[in-house]
Amino acid sequence: MKYVPINKRSKKEQRKYYSSQRSGWNGIDPVTRVVKSKKLYDRKKPLPEYDTW
Repeated sequence: MKYVPINKRSKKEQRKYYSSQRSGWNGIDPVTRVVKSKKLYDRKKPLPEYDTW
């Protein structure tokens, strides 16, 4: 059986290949992994501790 490049395969075969590549999150939900913007003010964020003499 000869190797056929991904972009030369049918759309159905391409979807099948790419869906098999995407299935490796091991129970982690990628949607919940959002980094907060540093520009936003967060009232709950602890203030930095300064060294007072």
